[in-house]
Amino acid sequence: MDKNVLIATALHEHARIYLLNSRQVVEEARKYHDLWPTSCAALGRTLSVTALMGLMQKDENETVTVTINGNGPIGTILCVAQNNGEVKGFCGDKHIYQKYADTHKLAVGPAVGKEGYLKVSKNLKMKQSYTSQVALKSGEIGDDFAYYFAESEQVPTIVSVGVLVDTDDSVKSAGALIIELLPNHVESDVTYLENLDLRPISSVFAEDPDLKRYLYSLFPDALVLEEREVFYHCGCSKERFLRNLLTLPKKDLEEISADEKIEIKCEFCEKIYRFDEKDIKAVLKYASDKR
Repeated sequence: MDKNVLIATALHEHARIYLLNSRQVVEEARKYHDLWPTSCAALGRTLSVTALMGLMQKDENETVTVTINGNGPIGTILCVAQNNGEVKGFCGDKHIYQKYADTHKLAVGPAVGKEGYLKVSKNLKMKQSYTSQVALKSGEIGDDFAYYFAESEQVPTIVSVGVLVDTDDSVKSAGALIIELLPNHVESDVTYLENLDLRPISSVFAEDPDLKRYLYSLFPDALVLEEREVFYHCGCSKERFLRNLLTLPKKDLEEISADEKIEIKCEFCEKIYRFDEKDIKAVLKYASDKR
């Protein structure tokens, strides 16, 4: 698969840039979840930024989990990303199609709502995960992530993210851009960023999906450090769900064992796993032996 991420520095190495063409990632999510346009845009924006945050982690086994709930009709959006490029996610209501009356653009903000929070949890392979939460500013996702970086990470950051849905509901283009000012930045760097002409990134990639051309159009002095790949991957299995069952209290397992069969659906890829009476009894016996 082609590399779809550039990590670079610019402004005399005073800024770090993460640039992602996420069309294929968001299209995979749309297919898995049967997303309608506004749900697709909301989840796609969150997936795109979360994927880049995953690449920011130092170890490939470290994970970033982003949860957004603005008390809007879409409900909870949850995305998980790793440093190795894997990302997955889901949203509460997959079938939302709302537009703004004046611009006819997808109404992501009203669908997400802004009476809620954006929470980031980082599993740093330590005893406890790092978790930070900020209030939502708009529900449009990009502004909310920028506010998170400024408040929780204490890093001046520009976030541009967008999803363009085609007339057949497929993802025409999608992308995310994160620009971080590094501690050694000077006032002229701030001025440069304030004067950047940042068009909607989904419109940019709809016209020309070339990452380097867009990067150099914004920062002629950019130095590409890495080219990476981000991809949608769930990784669920029947064995993994069985292991999850083992974490339940014995009382709950005994109640489950009364059923002849159970079904569990993976929230990230919609796959259904079926467990018969033999599976359930085996889990109960194993749990009893361990305890």
